[in-house]
Amino acid sequence: MTTQTGLPSESASGARRHRLARRVSLAPLLAIWCQMALCGAAHAEDSGPADAVAVPTAFELQLVYADRTWIWDNGAAYFGQKDRPVRAWTSEQDTASVGEGRWHLSNDGRMCMDLIWRSKAYAAAPIRTCFSHRIRGGTLEQRKDPDGLWYSFRHSLEDPSDEQRKFEEGDTKGAQFDKVRGLIDSKS
Repeated sequence: MTTQTGLPSESASGARRHRLARRVSLAPLLAIWCQMALCGAAHAEDSGPADAVAVPTAFELQLVYADRTWIWDNGAAYFGQKDRPVRAWTSEQDTASVGEGRWHLSNDGRMCMDLIWRSKAYAAAPIRTCFSHRIRGGTLEQRKDPDGLWYSFRHSLEDPSDEQRKFEEGDTKGAQFDKVRGLIDSKS
């Protein structure tokens, strides 16, 4: 078993196949990133200053989020495709919470999650969390609205600091979500 995932470790050939499959599954994201970077560069050339900013469209953002799981330090969120459901969970040392709702995109570069969060410690509460996105110098940047600091969201898929590396294709943490929801829903 691996200490990171708790799953049986793979053989060397299985690990190579997994890396190859991951590279293949990242190919569409790389193509999207290149397209977004080129659009940003073209926009920067048109507008003059070297620090010009372009805003990704709702379609471009959907390609970033749809059918992906965003891994956080203490949880994750899955962004579904059809009707854009989102479900998230957090689990810190003595607390656990789950959120379920919808995610929305706009052509001004915003992605919002309308989630109803609940835990054993508090009753269900609706919370809207939004993130703005922009393309500057070929880098997709993100900030938490309304006044978070801009940071590099995606610059290079090889850069370990890119937030985009925390995205996995599919609902990869669904079992953990169900486990946390079960803990919250239990009568104990």
